[in-house]
Amino acid sequence: MSIPFELPSEDRASSPCTGWTRAHWEAVADGLLTAAWRWSTPGGALLDLPGRPSRSGVRSDGLEGFARTFLAAGFRVAGAGGDDPHNWLERYARGLASGTRSPGRDDTESWPLIRDHDVQGQPMVESASVALGLRLTAPWLWKRLDAGVQDRVEEWLRDALRHVPAPNNWYLFPYTVAGFLESVGRGDAETAAVRRRALDLLEGWYRGDGWYADGDGRAFDHYNGWALHLYPVLDAHLAGDTGLLARYGGRLREHLDGFGLMFGADGAPLHFGRSLTYRFAASAAVGLGAVTGHTPLAPGASRRLVSGSLRHFLDRGALTGDGLLGLGWYGPNEAVLQSYSGPSSPYWASKAFVALLAPAGHPLWTATEEPAPVEEADRVLALPAPGLLVQATRGDGIVRLHNHGSDHVRPHEAEAAGADDPHYGRQAYSTRTGPTAPGNTADNHFSVEVAGRRSVRRRIHPLGAGHGDGWGWAASWHRPVFAGGPPMVPGLRVESVTVARGPYELRVHRVVGAPPGARVTHTGWATGPEEPLVSALHGLHGWDPGAGTVRAPQGTAYVPWASMPRLTGTAEGTSLHVSLAVLTGAPGPGPLAEAVTDVLADGTGAEVVWTDGGGRTRVSFDPVRVTHE
Repeated sequence: MSIPFELPSEDRASSPCTGWTRAHWEAVADGLLTAAWRWSTPGGALLDLPGRPSRSGVRSDGLEGFARTFLAAGFRVAGAGGDDPHNWLERYARGLASGTRSPGRDDTESWPLIRDHDVQGQPMVESASVALGLRLTAPWLWKRLDAGVQDRVEEWLRDALRHVPAPNNWYLFPYTVAGFLESVGRGDAETAAVRRRALDLLEGWYRGDGWYADGDGRAFDHYNGWALHLYPVLDAHLAGDTGLLARYGGRLREHLDGFGLMFGADGAPLHFGRSLTYRFAASAAVGLGAVTGHTPLAPGASRRLVSGSLRHFLDRGALTGDGLLGLGWYGPNEAVLQSYSGPSSPYWASKAFVALLAPAGHPLWTATEEPAPVEEADRVLALPAPGLLVQATRGDGIVRLHNHGSDHVRPHEAEAAGADDPHYGRQAYSTRTGPTAPGNTADNHFSVEVAGRRSVRRRIHPLGAGHGDGWGWAASWHRPVFAGGPPMVPGLRVESVTVARGPYELRVHRVVGAPPGARVTHTGWATGPEEPLVSALHGLHGWDPGAGTVRAPQGTAYVPWASMPRLTGTAEGTSLHVSLAVLTGAPGPGPLAEAVTDVLADGTGAEVVWTDGGGRTRVSFDPVRVTHE
C-alpha cells in the first residue's frame, strides 16, 4: 500500500535488505507529526485525533496525542543536534503553555490532572512522554520556556510522583518524570524516593535471560522492550550514569540476544501480548541497544531489524489515508485493542524513533545492512526465565513463539474463564499469524471438555525449558478453567510439552484427573485461504483418527477469515495426547504423517523416532524431562 507522504529514494547499496536509510526515518517522523498536528486544538495543547475514545475519555486522549507525538519529535530533533526544520518544538512549547495554564478545567486546552491509576491514571502514562520529550530537547525547548511556564509544567508533572501507579511498568513513568526534573536542577527528596522505589521494584521483577515480568505476576511481552528496558537504560544513557548503564544495559544486551530472533524475515515482530497497536515500537529495544552500545547485534543487523519493522507496517496499511496511525495491526482490527486504547494510543510507536539518537555518522546508519538473525540459519532458542521457546526457520522467514510461561494473570486474581486473553492464553504465536478473535474457536489451544463446557488456559506454571543443536523444548502445566465459575473438577490439570525441531512442533499433553466422559480438543495455526502458508496438525497418539478443520469467521489481525486444523479425543483419569504441528511457507515440508517413523507412548511419556536419521525424542513426566538423540 502507498505511504501518504513523500519518502527519499531507496538506497539498496547501503541497505540491501530494506532500502531505507536514516533519511527515511526522519521523513517518516515528519510525516507522522504533520498528519497528527492537523487535529490540534487552537492552542496546541491537545491533539484530538479521530476515532473511538478510550475508557479515559476524549480529553485524556487529546493529551495522549500531544505527549506521544512529542516523543517522536523529541527523538527527531535531539538526533539532529537541535536542527528543527519543521519547527516542531515551537508547536510543543505553545502546547505546554496552553495545557498547563489551568489543568483540570473543562475548556478547550487544559490538560487533565494526574491522579491514581484507578481514578484518573492515564495522564500519568503520558507524563512520562512529556518529561522524556522535554529532557531530550532541553537545550532548545525547556531552557527557552518562560520561567512561569516551567513552573507550571513542573507542578503538573509532580502529580505523577504523588499518586499511585498501576502495579507494573507504570512505576517507570514517575521514575522518568523524576529523572527529567533532576536533569534540569529541580530534583529533591521526592524525586529521589520515586526513583529508588522504581529501581527496587525492577530488581524484584527481573527474572533472568534479559527478561522482566511486567509486575509481580508472569506477564512477559513487548513491554520488556518498549518500557522495562527502555526507560531505565535511556535514563542512564542521558544522565551519563555509567554504573546504572552497566547494570541495565547489560540486561538489555542479554535480552536482545534472544529478542533479536523474534522478527520475521518480512520485518514483522511476534504477534504476542497486549498493546499490539503500538506496532513498530517493538523495535525500540533494538534501536536503544545500538544507540547505547549494549547489544550483541552488529550495526547492520540492528538497522535491518528496525527499518524492516518500520517499513513492514507502513507498507501494509498501518496508516490511514490522511497519514494517521490507526487503531489495529495493519488496518483496523478490534481484536488487538484493549479498553485503554484510544485514537492516539498507536503513537507509542514513537519509541522506535529512539534509533534517531544515533547521529548520521553512527555505525547504525553507516554500516551496510546485514541479514536478520532469522535469515541466517534455522534456530531454536529456549528462554527458561520467561518460559518461552523461539523457533525460527530461514527458508520461509517465519518465527514462532511457544508460550509456556507468560499469562498476564496478576497474583491476586482468580482464574476466571471469562477473562481469557487470546494474546496470552494460546500455546503458540508467530510473525505471520495472529490469534483468532474471542467468540471464534481458539487457535493453538488444548481444551478439556466436561459436561459440554470447554476449558481455557489462564495461569501458566512453567516446568522447564532447554535447547540443543537444532532443537529445543519448553513445558508447563495449567489448571483447566471453565465458563461459569472456578474449575469443576478437583485435581484436573494439563501438563504440556512442546519440542521444536526444524519446522516441526512435537506437542505432548498429559491430562491428569479427567472425569468419565471428558473429551479433549487441540487446534493448530489459524491461516487464511489465500495465504501462501501451510498449517497442519497430525495426531500421533491419543486422538481420534483424522484431523478436521474448523473455521474462524472473524479471522485474525492478518486475514479477515481463517481456518485451522483440529484434533479430538477422549480423556479419563490420566491420558496422553501426542501430535505433530507445522506452520510453514508453501509448499511446506511434506505430509506430517511421514515425518516420524515410530511413536511409543504410555502414561509416563512418549518417544518419537524421526525419519531420515532425524534422531529420537523422548518426553517424560514426573518429573518433566526431554531428551533428543
